[in-house]
Amino acid sequence: MTDATDARLIALLTENARAPVAQLAQRLGLARSTVQARLDRLERAGVIAGYTLRLSERARGGICATVLVQMVPARQAMVLAGLKRIGEVETVHTTSGRFDLACRLRAGTTEALDAALDRIGALDGVKATEALIHLSTRIDRG
Repeated sequence: MTDATDARLIALLTENARAPVAQLAQRLGLARSTVQARLDRLERAGVIAGYTLRLSERARGGICATVLVQMVPARQAMVLAGLKRIGEVETVHTTSGRFDLACRLRAGTTEALDAALDRIGALDGVKATEALIHLSTRIDRG
């Protein structure tokens, strides 16, 4: 369970995951040891899953696309296993509606993206796909 102080701590870490514990403590009006204990508890509870580096789209490079996948329901495990083998696939989400999955892909070239799209379409159990090429990012809350 988290409380309002935990929520404020998480908000501060969202702004800057590299903030020193002493700085977090000062901003929260708590002792450094109290903040450290809260961080340890949040990590153990799985609320904080880790601290990571986020690269900008420019630094990551390549071409990004969302691919919507319609599949045979009984073949979901097989389709997911196939998607895991395609290196350009970054994330896969189940969805409601006409399509079953939304996949985010990143490729170095249009040719590499095209090849990845062909591999997805050829997976056993995939009925249809629709690709949406990302042109620019207008909002990214990371």
